[in-house]
Order: sequence, then structure tokens, then C-alpha cells
Amino acid sequence: MKNTFYLLTLLLGFTFFSCEPMDDVYEELDANAESSDIAGTADFVLTDEDYEALDLGFGSFNSEEEAKELLPGFLAEKFPYWGKGSTALVGYNLYVGEAEGVSDFAESEQYQLSNDDYVSLGNNANGFYPNTNVESDLVAVLEANFSNPSEGQIVLTKYKQYTEEPTVGYASLVEYNFQDSFEGWTSVSVTGAQEWEAQTDYIQASGFDNGQVENEDWVVSPEIDLTNETDLKFQISQAINYANDVSFMKIYASTNYTGDVTSTTWDEISLTTTPAGDSNDFILSEEYDFTAYEGETIHLALEYNSTDTDAGRWRVEDVFVKTVGITGASNAETKYFMYTEGNWELADNAYFLSPLDYDAMGAPGQYDNFSSSIDPNNYIPTFLGNTYPYAQEEDQMFVIYNYYNGEETVLSGNSYTYTDGAWIGHKKVMETSLQFGHNGEIWVPDNTIAYTLTPADFALLAAGLEDAYPDPAYSAGNYANFDRREGNNKYWSVEMIVEGINIVLDNMDPNAEEGQKYAVTYDIYDGSSGTETQYVIKQGGIWVLQE
Repeated sequence: MKNTFYLLTLLLGFTFFSCEPMDDVYEELDANAESSDIAGTADFVLTDEDYEALDLGFGSFNSEEEAKELLPGFLAEKFPYWGKGSTALVGYNLYVGEAEGVSDFAESEQYQLSNDDYVSLGNNANGFYPNTNVESDLVAVLEANFSNPSEGQIVLTKYKQYTEEPTVGYASLVEYNFQDSFEGWTSVSVTGAQEWEAQTDYIQASGFDNGQVENEDWVVSPEIDLTNETDLKFQISQAINYANDVSFMKIYASTNYTGDVTSTTWDEISLTTTPAGDSNDFILSEEYDFTAYEGETIHLALEYNSTDTDAGRWRVEDVFVKTVGITGASNAETKYFMYTEGNWELADNAYFLSPLDYDAMGAPGQYDNFSSSIDPNNYIPTFLGNTYPYAQEEDQMFVIYNYYNGEETVLSGNSYTYTDGAWIGHKKVMETSLQFGHNGEIWVPDNTIAYTLTPADFALLAAGLEDAYPDPAYSAGNYANFDRREGNNKYWSVEMIVEGINIVLDNMDPNAEEGQKYAVTYDIYDGSSGTETQYVIKQGGIWVLQE
């Protein structure tokens, strides 16, 4: 960053020049100087450190109004000795938002296919077989489940597809995936302010809030009817970290749920395969024997506890109740559909990143999301290049992904266009600038342009005023300065100088709008060489001195 500015000390009558407004400059200033003593000019771009000082962790302003509100105080701290007549041109990043259409996909409704959906399609397994073209089947599911869709409605369908021919084994009878939802489970807070939260791919409980705090929080499943089922198994996918004692996290089943977790008789489910308590990895438990609940109607529950010395984080990705059926290795898949002119059509220009995609990209796979420290634009263009090797110029793709914003994981996305052989993401932040001026008390948004008269400018104004002021005009054109010695026949008054400035600015900026301001600096001779600055504003079509 290079900042060029000038410090004009009116009291002493001489000029300081510097190329970097650092602290050592201010240390050289008289400690008793008042801010009104110095007028300076700065031109710089905000750095990451500046955004942090402004408490803008994302490195941008949300609006021009926010920049106008926050930057005056920042300038007052950065240039504490500067006063009236000072100007600063500040370059900054302005958040301009997502590309048009991104939010339509990121905020769309989601539909997870159920076992009943697969049965209705004639499948004897709760997923699609390998190499199946699922598009027509997904359309049939949408037609059956969305009776009155609106034109342009978008739905993200989520389904399972086997990666190999399934075999007879234990298949899901009841499956809860907890994707942006509690899947009908009820959250109950017994102690503490925290409670279970639904995230993009899981539900989680944590007793950490600026420190470890005491909590008891439950989630209870809807009623699960097992009256006609046999050969039952239970399974859960979970992750526990920051925990000293994993026994604070308990899994229960009950055949007599009263509606009150404290008065219900619960049977604890004690698993062998569980997280250790210090890892972000999701651990899939063994298929736990659940035959004790054959022929019963039950509820499942998860109980989370924390103390002021042990507040782990418990994340639950999937819960299954299984029975003998068709099973096999599978992937969670997604496709976007849009309702257009009476039909559900595949939105082949939109892509929802899967856990496998995050893993393939490397670092994002640790948490299956992006964040301020893992920029999606550093990964997604390469991913698109590998996924769509035959892309054509100007092809566009909407990519929707999980994004951790510092507080929670949300769905976000961006638009990417194939340009000159590469996928280029829409820039959500634009570089722009604002001009500020000091009015003698505070910094205010200002459009003042700093300009220094050149020898050519002196020649121009001298030619324009040679009839009105022959001797002063000749001197200005010859020496490229204004003679400021009162009583001399070459003397230039401030009023005459402003006439000359009008000639120069009208020539240089003929289309300047009303209210445009200039800080015009020029050379003078008053017995010795020096400079002066006049501040003018365009009013009524002419340039007048600012009051």
C-alpha cells in the first residue's frame, strides 16, 4: 500500500512531504499541534488489518452507506492530526451479492425420497440400482408429492443410489438423515440456554457459549410403529469432539413415552462402536440388536449433557432402524428439478455438492463445507473442469454448497461461467472507492478531487486573462506561478486566482456535475517559492470558493 499525502502547517508556513503516513511521521509532529493546524491528502486501499480494525471480518462492506458510516471514525484514528481541508480517497471492497439465480437454488425446497417412494416405483430396495437413469423416476415422485406446483418452482431431490448390485441384508426400515431438519424429532431443553440445532447435514448439541456451561438437552423421535416387524437392528452415525466424558451423550428407546422426557421409562442403547470424543469424523455404529422391540411402538431419544468443565459437541448424521431386506454400498445423490410449463424438468445447469465431492477437493472434505478460510473459488473451478471436461464457451453452472459463516453452516453458492478455457466464478465483492473530506470537526463523505496546476495550466489561464490582467497574466504564464506580493503590479488576489482556476477546470472537466469539488494546489512567489491550495465547488455552472 502506498499513500501519498501532504501536510500543510499553516502556523509555521512550510510544507512536509511524505510517501507513507506511518506512526513515525506523527512522532515528528509537535505534540501540542491541534488537528486544525494540518491539512493533508491521502490515497490508499484498505488492508486485511484495516477490515479487522473496523470489525469487518469478511473483508468488505455490505453497502456504501455502511462505508460512509464507519470510515470517518477510522480516518480520525489513522490521521489524528489532520483537520479542515484534508482529503482522503479510500479504496475498499463492496459486497454486491450473489449472481442472479443463485438464491433460487440455494433456498429451494428439498425433498428426501422415502421408502414408500421407492416402493411406489417398483423397487424392492430403498434406493436406485446402479446405472439406473433416475430422471424419469424422480419426476414421477415429484408429481406424486407436489400436487399444486407453481411455475418456476425448484426442488432439490435427495435420493440413494447403489454403487454395486445390492444383496439381501439389513436394510433401512426407518431412516432419519437430519439434513437441514429435525426430521420430525422434538427438541426438549431441560437445563441451560443451549439446545439441539439442525445443521445442513446433521443435528448437533453443544454446551459451549463463550465457555463451558451446564446443559441437559433432548431430542425425541416421532412414534415408530414396529408392530409387524421382525429381525430388527438399530444403527447411528455420530461424531463427538471436545468431550472428556462421552457418557454424557446417551441414546435411548422407550415403549411408553409420556410426552415428558423426565417421567418416561427409557432403555439405554449401549453401543460398542462409538466416537472417542476428540474427532470430527462421523463413526457408523455396529448394527445393534433391536429384537426386543419387535411388535412394539416406540420412540427414540438422544440425551445431551454438559457441565462447566466438560461441554463436548455431539453431532448426529443418521439414525436407522433396520430389518432384513435389500442392502449394499450406496451414495447419497441429489438433482435439481424446476417446474416449467406444466412439467418437472431436470435443471442441468445446477449442481449440489455431495460429501464425496468435498472429499475429492481435499481440504473442504474435513467438514464438508467451505468457510472464510477455505475459499470455494480456490476449489470449485478445478472441480468443474474435471466434472465437465467438454464445457463450451459461455456455459454457465450454478454450484450450491455448504458454507460455515463463523456461527453456523448454511447453504450458499455461486454462478460459474466457462470463459477462455476456465470456469470463472461471479465476484461477490467489487473494488470501489469513496472520497472523504475534513470539515474542521469530523471526516465526511466528500467528492473533492485534488489537483495541482501544471505549467500548461498557467499558460492556459494567462492567455484567458491577459486582457483583464496584462501584467499578472504575463508573469503567471512566464514563471508558472502566482505572484502573491501585495502592491506589486504582478500581484494575484484570491479572487483573480479563482478566475484562473475556472478557466483550467472548465477546460479539464467541462462536464463536471453541480456540487463537484476540487482542491487546487499551485505554486506561488511571495519573496520566496511556496504553494497554496484553494478549495472550490461548482455552483450555478461556475467554480466558487468553498465556505
